[in-house]
Amino acid sequence: MTRIDWIILRRLGARIGLVVLVFFGLLCLVESLDTWRFETLNKIGGPLLALAAIVNGAARTSIGTLAVTVLVGTIIGVLDLQVRRELTVIRATGVSIWRVLRMPLIGAVILGCVAAFVIAPLTLNVSRILPVSAARTSGDAIWLEQRGADGPYILQAERARTNGTTLDRVSLFFTDPAARTRIEAEQARLSAGAWELTNAVRYRADSAPESLANVRVPTATTAADMRVRLTSARDLTFGELVNVVSQNVADPALRSSAITSLLRLLALPVLLTGSVLIGFAFTSGYRRTNKYGGAVLYGVVLGFVVYVVTELANRSGYAGVLDPAFAAAGPAFVAIVIGLTVLLYKEDGRA
Repeated sequence: MTRIDWIILRRLGARIGLVVLVFFGLLCLVESLDTWRFETLNKIGGPLLALAAIVNGAARTSIGTLAVTVLVGTIIGVLDLQVRRELTVIRATGVSIWRVLRMPLIGAVILGCVAAFVIAPLTLNVSRILPVSAARTSGDAIWLEQRGADGPYILQAERARTNGTTLDRVSLFFTDPAARTRIEAEQARLSAGAWELTNAVRYRADSAPESLANVRVPTATTAADMRVRLTSARDLTFGELVNVVSQNVADPALRSSAITSLLRLLALPVLLTGSVLIGFAFTSGYRRTNKYGGAVLYGVVLGFVVYVVTELANRSGYAGVLDPAFAAAGPAFVAIVIGLTVLLYKEDGRA
């Protein structure tokens, strides 16, 4: 690393870190507005537990806003270099903008990898350790629409075990008008394409209740389906997402959600690279005066547009409306194309 690389990386890193810290503080304030959750967790484990939940929630949200915070931090950092005339001196020595961009782009890739593969799993694991479920309305029953060889039916359970394949206090409602059957059981375990019910009772309109020690009800749901259904694809770490995607997820919507979450983590370093390129594209040009208001405004607005497009694309990918690969990689590709296009236009000497 040369001295020029060190100066540029230090300036940008300090400004990006400051912006991330400011956004993190604002997100902590937003998380603290949930007073009911704070009071509940305070009763469970004291104020430290409540504060830990607030900080952890803000950290998880901060990962999703990195594209904007990195863009704003890059703009502030480049303007700092411009005000100090350091960037002007660097360019005057014959160093191209691509040479200047080398270390910031490497830093953006490293930041994206750390956020996606270190910080995100850490916050998810902390969320699982914290008794946050006690502060949720987790008493709501689980309702699942099922389909098997015996026809469609609705499965309702009071709660699910940690693995998601074992349910307690289960009721099955068969929706076939000819059957009109209901089965209640103490426990249901998913295995080999069927729900295995223990201590079950079958109710029919035209006969007395029938006790069944064990009964198998076919289903197309797999263990991977249950894991995504009960935890949400956004609440799975990178390793867990790889495991789920590699398994047989029967539900197309659940599979799209899992693949989109996986590809979104992989695309985060590329998206941050695009944010850095956009920041340089709109603020690195030479000006005789220090009036950068228009350039800053255009860059920030475009950054928020990229963020909104990213969120819309990801939500469309989760819902199965867009192809997961396009939903995850499309916004990052667009950000890089925009940044490179503007930089190439300026370096060509016409802007």
